[in-house]
Amino acid sequence: MARMPYRHRTKPRVLSEKILAVDGLSIHVARKTIRNLYLRVRPSDESIEVSAPARMSDARIVDFVRERREWIEHQERRLAAAKRSSIAQIGMAVDGASGDGLGSGIGTVPGGDGDSGDTNDGGGNNDNGSGNADDGAFVWTDECKRRAAHAINSRMPGLLAQWEPVIGRSPSHITLRVMSSRWGSCTPRTGRIRINLQLGLMDERFLNYVLVHEMTHLWAGGHGPEFQRHMDRYLPDWRQLRRELNRQLVL
Repeated sequence: MARMPYRHRTKPRVLSEKILAVDGLSIHVARKTIRNLYLRVRPSDESIEVSAPARMSDARIVDFVRERREWIEHQERRLAAAKRSSIAQIGMAVDGASGDGLGSGIGTVPGGDGDSGDTNDGGGNNDNGSGNADDGAFVWTDECKRRAAHAINSRMPGLLAQWEPVIGRSPSHITLRVMSSRWGSCTPRTGRIRINLQLGLMDERFLNYVLVHEMTHLWAGGHGPEFQRHMDRYLPDWRQLRRELNRQLVL
């Protein structure tokens, strides 16, 4: 039986960009080849972004943002709490490490005119690499990177030995790096997988989930039914793990 090729959705093209000031808020507006309005607060810097149809007026966009001011403030509070939690957890991991062991969630809101929302599946410095929770900042030091990398590298052989026979695919190369907006990525064509270094300072079940997720992309390039069928077989509780991971913030 012939296997149907995976179809990639065409990414909307950005036609123009501008900044709108709305009641003290700075809104980055990108006009695209889309039909509806979408709003999001970026986890990385809490900037507010609107994607709008090419011909939509500034006045309609301003009204759209004002109508959703309460949602924006809720997302800002949620992201601030997530950042404090993530920084605190990393600080505890680094402080407690002996050297031997150890997404963005992106909130979106439905657009106007009956359309559906766009959903995405992420300062100061101390000697131990954890940031100052008061200013919400985090800085990676060389020592923090070393400990995170050591934690992942020490676990990776066992994880690969566990999952390669189950998944039936093996990555050609695994790279660890600090990422600003995601926990991992995969290039199915080359078999290369990239893992966010931050996972080395978090609960190890998240590293397990991200590795299985990216290895599954060696079978399925997107997150459609084929991907989900594989994940259901490998990790029946993967959706719960994804929800828990997306409550953390990529730093």
